[in-house]
Amino acid sequence: MQLKKLNDKSIDQLFEAILTLKDVEEAYVFFDDLCTVNEIQSLSQRLEVARMLGKGHTYNQIESETGASTATISRVKRCLNYGNDGYKMTLERLGRFGNDGKAEDGATKE
Repeated sequence: MQLKKLNDKSIDQLFEAILTLKDVEEAYVFFDDLCTVNEIQSLSQRLEVARMLGKGHTYNQIESETGASTATISRVKRCLNYGNDGYKMTLERLGRFGNDGKAEDGATKE
């Protein structure tokens, strides 16, 4: 876990602040102050790429629908296959990760 290595109180504060948000409207208010529009779009694009990979979409489909670069798609795929399962965990909680947790190539994280 790369972020955990930082073990920084200001990062803890950020995550604790996010956990206090009660609904999507509060999230919009908080993130509008916290991030630029481009930063939010980049984060949401990565999550959408993860969702689409989880549903078995191809790189071409994902690139076409999201505008994500192949580098971004590859990075997200690497996280899905070898990361901490953060994408999978949150998308499953949202009911949006498919194919029994398998990524585009059918591989699962062991």
